[in-house]
Amino acid sequence: MGSSVRELAGATPATRDRYVDLLRVGSLGAVVLGHWLMAAVTPDGVGNLLAVVPALQPLTWLLQVMPVFFFVGGFSHALSYRSLLRKRPEGSEDSVYSAFLRARLQRLLRPTMVFVLVWGAAALLVQLLGGGGGLTGVTLRMVTQPLWFIGIYLAMVAFTPPLLRLHERYGWGAFAGLAVAAVAVDVLRFAAGVPYIEFLNFAFVWLAVHQLGFLRADGRVHPRRAALLAGGGLVTAAALVALGPYPLSMVGMPGEKVSNMAPPTLALLAHGLWLVGAVELLRAPAALLLERPRVWRTVVAANGVAMTAFLWHLTAMFGVYGALLALDVALPEPASAAWWTQVPLRLALAAALTAALVAAFRTFERPAAPTAPGTPGASGAGPLAALGATLCLLGVLGLSMVGFGGLLDGRTALLIAIPVSAPAAVAMTLGGWLLVERAGRRTP
Repeated sequence: MGSSVRELAGATPATRDRYVDLLRVGSLGAVVLGHWLMAAVTPDGVGNLLAVVPALQPLTWLLQVMPVFFFVGGFSHALSYRSLLRKRPEGSEDSVYSAFLRARLQRLLRPTMVFVLVWGAAALLVQLLGGGGGLTGVTLRMVTQPLWFIGIYLAMVAFTPPLLRLHERYGWGAFAGLAVAAVAVDVLRFAAGVPYIEFLNFAFVWLAVHQLGFLRADGRVHPRRAALLAGGGLVTAAALVALGPYPLSMVGMPGEKVSNMAPPTLALLAHGLWLVGAVELLRAPAALLLERPRVWRTVVAANGVAMTAFLWHLTAMFGVYGALLALDVALPEPASAAWWTQVPLRLALAAALTAALVAAFRTFERPAAPTAPGTPGASGAGPLAALGATLCLLGVLGLSMVGFGGLLDGRTALLIAIPVSAPAAVAMTLGGWLLVERAGRRTP
């Protein structure tokens, strides 16, 4: 692996934006660290440290960095789609869309499907043997929860072409339109009490952040605008939390009536703006640091396994806690002095086990050979790819909600008012991926 990383790092084009790669790795790393720190596991169950110690909730304004990842996604999607458009045969935009979806989904869904199938088989075996209680049952329910992020990311990929066209026509106006829509949703939700309207902000909030990535790709987030985003976003988020119905935490908290995350709120959008502005203000000094060969090789190596590490980090965390319980190591009361003393050991063990899982499964994250857009004769490729992406989106979101607990009992969760079981969610994801693969293959 070392030699290949060295070769990849050495072959980096001078035009590559290395800072984007650093942001991608850093944002996923912050999410992993946040999950490890927030888990308050006892022999009786799993709680949230932020609920035990509410004074720590302001830390979510630093650790809730998913907006940065989606911002980086918008940047990468714009470059990727435009590159395919330049290579297309004339009149074949339909096949460009299918090739784009296939290229973006491959590296995302291959490691995801391996994760899902391995855990599905393990859950089935555990429950056939009569297990599934205690920490094992909690693990089976919770290990799939981070898949929500992949579902949202799939939607961003699918909507990239039309939203990119809006960006090219209206620029900052396209972003403003999505932001205004997010404002309208929260006004209708909190002031008018319109039921279910809040779920529209899963689209408006995250796609607005994604739209900022398009602006970044065109060089339109310069330092002055970055400062306005950072300052304006931070002040707005603070005002909304202080004066409005929004909670302090930027991640979901157990039992709260309003969550900034599920569904996203205007406060979370403002939080995303300040984060995007802040990381853009750090671009120049970070770029100098990334010119150092050793630093850049580290980023390249981490980028090659980031999604695999993200998928398996909760498995590693629960594995560590399970091993401690099996060895009769006392788990201190969360947030006690003994608990904090044990934190470095738990983090080190979780990181080591994650590294072992990455070594076992990283091969599935390696990008496949690129596929050029098909010929103009590849009619129907675009709609077929869109259908596949929709099935993948619904399947992954459904699985994040239902988990693998109660697999043999037919446990379901509501996805857009429709009960979804784990087997149905897996079937939708796999079927959707196969449709995208078929639509994206180049026709002779």
